[in-house]
Amino acid sequence: MIKKETVQALVNEKLEENESFYLVDLKISSANKIYIEIDHKTDPISINDCIAFSRQVEHNLDREEEDFDLEVTSPGLSQPFKVHQQYIKNIGKEVKVMLPTNKTFQGMLTEVKEKEFSISFETKERVEGKKKKIIVEHNPTFGFDEIKETKIIVKFK
Repeated sequence: MIKKETVQALVNEKLEENESFYLVDLKISSANKIYIEIDHKTDPISINDCIAFSRQVEHNLDREEEDFDLEVTSPGLSQPFKVHQQYIKNIGKEVKVMLPTNKTFQGMLTEVKEKEFSISFETKERVEGKKKKIIVEHNPTFGFDEIKETKIIVKFK
């Protein structure tokens, strides 16, 4: 079986060549199916970026010694964030935060710290003594250990 540490070292070599990328996920199944998920810190990831990482791994493993399947991909738009850097990359974008109770919050990702992040959203609420509802801004902060998942909200213009 191909060792995760071996593949991790090969991916790290490529990451050191270009520090604009980061590893989101790395899995190796018992059937030697290698799954690598990479992303770019600021820009969308291209197919050529995925090919470069694929070649780095494939050319340094010996298929004669041990056969394997290799998939290198970018994080899917509908997938929850997996690493801290995905939060940083998406500051200023709309996200949906789900708590373990399945309660959700949707708003603009405004701040990311080491152990928590904040979003901002507005709601219309009735204020005591007023007939009309007014817009109230909310800025909740969530600890990474307090949430079930966070996903980006995809909007088509």
